[in-house]
Amino acid sequence: MNLETNEMLDMYEEMVKIREFERQVDKFIKRGDITGTTHLSIGQEAVAVGGCRALEEEDYIVSTHRGHGHCLAKGASLKGMMAELFGKKTGICKGRGGSLHIADMSTNNLGANGIVGSGIPIATGAGLSMKMQDKDEVILCFFGDGAINRGSFHEAVNMASIWDLPVIFLCENNQYGMSVSIEYCTNCDDLSERSKAYGIPGKTIDGNDIETVYDEVANAAEIARSGEGPSLLIAETYRWKGHSKSDNLAYRTKEEEKRWKDKDPIERFEKYLREEEDVDEEEFEKIKNKVDKELTQAIEFAEESPYPEPEEIWEDVYAEGGNIV
Repeated sequence: MNLETNEMLDMYEEMVKIREFERQVDKFIKRGDITGTTHLSIGQEAVAVGGCRALEEEDYIVSTHRGHGHCLAKGASLKGMMAELFGKKTGICKGRGGSLHIADMSTNNLGANGIVGSGIPIATGAGLSMKMQDKDEVILCFFGDGAINRGSFHEAVNMASIWDLPVIFLCENNQYGMSVSIEYCTNCDDLSERSKAYGIPGKTIDGNDIETVYDEVANAAEIARSGEGPSLLIAETYRWKGHSKSDNLAYRTKEEEKRWKDKDPIERFEKYLREEEDVDEEEFEKIKNKVDKELTQAIEFAEESPYPEPEEIWEDVYAEGGNIV
């Protein structure tokens, strides 16, 4: 990761921001201030930040139902994100997307999606559009291990491979699709081996090491940008919380959870910055205080923002001049 110290500190701050944002969201869900289901990615911050920071600003991403981290890492407004989850009209999608369907075209985020694996063909379609327009852009497609056995994965990756589309397929293997271990639903030890079926580069990487994620996504982006087609990356990571708010985590052990929490991506990066970049405690405290202040402001903004008016229900549904039947 050939970056300046200040750039790495920005990445550290982004990881802290994502984790603290989701901790606050978890609190508001339990209090009933945020309704509907929500999927948290606490423990997976290095994949979101490392992946998005390896892109150029004009590049695109497609997210998943566990997508808060992806949105923030691509540059989404913290206030807009919080307001969206509160269902307020000041949210990124005017309170209509909620946790599972946030899209942000101002940051080239084509959106999260509640259907497992559905973002993969969207990414391939976007890649085809880029190639047809001869654009120098790539798209980073996030998806989970639960999506890798779906037909949408096989069809979209195959199409991207035969047409050399500029897509980076990045699987966040957090070990479970809801409560089903990846070991029980695939017959291969290394998921990146599937890349061989499509004749594209494939690699399994440490998803809790932000340096590795950054380097590998940057390399895949270079391949895609040069016209050599897509790559498949499997980022091994772990979600600390349940699949959603109703998950009691009865299917995994405390010992397993501790093993993965000992690989905390934020603590690992903080240790690296201390030892290799000589960053002192004061700098880390400054960053954490900054994040706390921004989150407080985002929460106040969300709580004070108005809900959409009932008569606004048809806005953004029909094109201007369309008739409502």
